[in-house]
Amino acid sequence: MKTEWDYTNLAEAYLHRPEYAPGAIAEMLAYAGVKPGDKSCDVGAGAAHLTLELAKFGLKVWAVEPNDAMRANGIKRTERYPDVQWFEGVGEDTGMDPEKFDLVTFGSSFNVCDRQQALKETSRILKAGGYFACMWNHRDLDDPLQQQIEEVIKQNIAGYSYGTRREDQTEIIASSGLFEPVKFISGQVKHQMAAEDFIEGWKSHGTVYRQSPEVFEKIVSEIRQVVEALHQETITVPYTTRIWMAQKKR
Repeated sequence: MKTEWDYTNLAEAYLHRPEYAPGAIAEMLAYAGVKPGDKSCDVGAGAAHLTLELAKFGLKVWAVEPNDAMRANGIKRTERYPDVQWFEGVGEDTGMDPEKFDLVTFGSSFNVCDRQQALKETSRILKAGGYFACMWNHRDLDDPLQQQIEEVIKQNIAGYSYGTRREDQTEIIASSGLFEPVKFISGQVKHQMAAEDFIEGWKSHGTVYRQSPEVFEKIVSEIRQVVEALHQETITVPYTTRIWMAQKKR
């Protein structure tokens, strides 16, 4: 089953996206009470950024990804982990068995789902008392470099919107009636990145691409000019990982 969001042309650039804050991921796993050997389903697993963290912890991971190119990259990146299996599916219809998982995660993918349908599907495949978690890496918009990039985007896209990825997810989760009160977790991380990798990562920015396919290459080119004006081979990019999670009602 496919999704209306087609990431095929962005798949290679996704390999340059930053990892989630380790402290935030550790706090999520601790709050969920999972242990090595428990079963998790990573929905919209993409290039395996979150899948890898779950596998490193020792969870058995069923990674669900609708896009063939993204899934191929994820399979390659996780091939050393025998407890990671990959499947085609979407958040609203994972194809997974009912009441199977201790943890179901959406790493930067909950915003491209029908969120209420995805929550129903998550509840269906979670064990009683299992946990749902969705998360994103948000750029620190107070950072001078990010402010320049925001100016580039807004000059090229009238009425640019961040979509639901920067919204507080608490109410949407609570309104489903399927979960206990929401737990919010955040953690900061500063990524030391090759300037070229940072630029390449912008080619994977679906939120910008969907609003500006006709000027997307121009935006990326102008972002390149901003970054190259720093005359630095390596740059520091601050992010905040934000996680919303909740336990399935028993």
